[in-house]
Amino acid sequence: MKRAGVRTPGARPPLALAVPALAAVAFLALPLIGILARTEWTELAGHLTSPGTVQALKLSLLVSFWALGLSLLLGVPLAWLLARVPFPGKAFVRSLVLLPMVLPPTVGGVALLLAFGRRGLLGPWLEGTFGITLPFHTSGAVLAATFVAMPFLIISLEGALGGLRPRYEETAASLGASPVRVFFTVTLPMVTPGVLAGAALTWARALGEFGATITFAGNLPGTTQTLPLQVYLLLQDEPEAATSVSLLLLAIAMGVLIALRGRWTGTPSERGRGAEGPVPDGAAPTAVDTDDSNSNSGSDIDSDIAVDPPGKGAPHAPHTPHTPHTPHLPSDRRWALSADVTGFTTLTLAAEPGTTIAVVGPNGAGKTTLLRALLGLTPRAHAELRLGDEDVTALPPHRRRVAWVPQDGALFPHLTALANTAYGLRAQGVPRAEARREAQGWLDRLGVGHLGHRKPAQLSGGQAQRVALARALTARPRLLVLDEPLAALDQTTRAHVRHTLRAHLAGFGGVCLIVTHDPVEAVSLADRVLVLQDGRALQDAAPAEVTRHPRSPWVARMLGRNAWPGTATADGLALDDGGTLVAAEPPPPGTAALAIVAPEAVSLHRERPAGSPRNVWPGTVREITTSGSRLRVLVTSAEAPDLVAEITPQAAAELGLADGVSVWTSVKATETTVVVL
Repeated sequence: MKRAGVRTPGARPPLALAVPALAAVAFLALPLIGILARTEWTELAGHLTSPGTVQALKLSLLVSFWALGLSLLLGVPLAWLLARVPFPGKAFVRSLVLLPMVLPPTVGGVALLLAFGRRGLLGPWLEGTFGITLPFHTSGAVLAATFVAMPFLIISLEGALGGLRPRYEETAASLGASPVRVFFTVTLPMVTPGVLAGAALTWARALGEFGATITFAGNLPGTTQTLPLQVYLLLQDEPEAATSVSLLLLAIAMGVLIALRGRWTGTPSERGRGAEGPVPDGAAPTAVDTDDSNSNSGSDIDSDIAVDPPGKGAPHAPHTPHTPHTPHLPSDRRWALSADVTGFTTLTLAAEPGTTIAVVGPNGAGKTTLLRALLGLTPRAHAELRLGDEDVTALPPHRRRVAWVPQDGALFPHLTALANTAYGLRAQGVPRAEARREAQGWLDRLGVGHLGHRKPAQLSGGQAQRVALARALTARPRLLVLDEPLAALDQTTRAHVRHTLRAHLAGFGGVCLIVTHDPVEAVSLADRVLVLQDGRALQDAAPAEVTRHPRSPWVARMLGRNAWPGTATADGLALDDGGTLVAAEPPPPGTAALAIVAPEAVSLHRERPAGSPRNVWPGTVREITTSGSRLRVLVTSAEAPDLVAEITPQAAAELGLADGVSVWTSVKATETTVVVL
């Protein structure tokens, strides 16, 4: 891998670009060099400590910090509005934000004078009602500095918010956090680097403001004469002193820019990633700074969760269930599910309390859209939703008590695993000690209790997924929706977590929907399997029925079967992908149907077989894979759809099978199951 900054052969820039670029650097650097060259270094301390300069510096700091405070108070909500809320006239509002950056400062001062001056639009009212006079007052200097500096904060923060995936905020809402709580405990901590960068630029810009200040607030010593105005006056009588004060402002500006360089930029996951990166599943915990649990970005949730630092108590072995705390058991309340979903996904869904429904289907079938509709998080579909006796259709997501585990887990990167898990309970007002105890219990049950002090960036994908699952289970939901919750786990861990989840769901008083592509999960966890295709329910039945008679080619293939749609004929099916299939019990001619053949029912031969098989096709071996103690052989054919045969390694050796070998396949008519669509 190439190191950054190391030039490789052939990387020399063309002179046509390099020369103008160097000229631009010189153009920008020469004025700064001029200040350094003309500074009277022996008189520098005297110039900077003169009474007028000290007074102007104090006033500049006062004005700039007040301007920063006003910018944070007004600019942070506006940046959030521009980044998160669609509304008419957003482009116009964004143009207003950018206007002070391109407007000549003196024109900005005139505009402020006409708005807030004694004869301006609001000036007479402010003076008559509150006795406030802004021009020629320190407050006027603050207002002028805020006007020209606040756009830097808004632009910086809007960019940070735009790069923050809404998935984090949506997940927090599903755990019961109100929009305001989500903003202060999830959104703001995750964009803190953007806030800091914008605040630094805003403060520096306010410190150096000149044109708007002198036009709107005047140049009164001790009242509105800030350091830039002091430089302007010194140029007339004491040029050497003006150069020294200019050097001070230059040093402050450069200090801000150097501090910003690469420190407060990047995505939350990049900033939060430790030097060692995530650890793989099953790896022993590494040493972590004992202050890690208390170093979160100002979140009241994380500060509520006092996490014991690593080293207190013996660490638990990974994947070993340990339950020093008993998680909150489901109450006796029961919540049946009744949903009428319209939009991209259209279906009616009803389930009794304690029912687990596996939602399966190909990519784009509408599985995630269904979950988000139940959560109230998507305009693509709308759900008329009733949980128990309560109609929650009109309720916002944070009041529905529908807990969600998205595909990527969406753990809050600024919180520890324990703080993440306790988030839902704290959002619901559960006391800190109880929330912490219950969260730790669920982490222990899922085998990650020893990782409670770690941040998500210090967890492997499987560990993070288990923490996300624990967070949803801890939130005491009425409806649980899981979007492939076990996909990132290895087989051993998946079996343990599946067992824990199944034990919890056995006593769960609500309904659970699990999106999965794993047939084992669908069969072992679910009471029903809901098959979606193109946003419609293709099948909703018990796992055994779906296994025996799948109505979707995708589901049949997920279960490891060959599946070919077609139209019934007198002898069997005319397959949609070409070819015919003879079946023992075909439906009436013209009926749309699905032919299902188990891989073990497909026979392979090197020569055309003789005897009873009625479905015989030539083909070519394209892939051989291992499935347990047997081999699965993919065969393509010009006379029939692709099919998979399952044979023993000994049979494969006897046939001399390899990629590209020509074979004959045969399927008995009695081995074909036909399902009417």
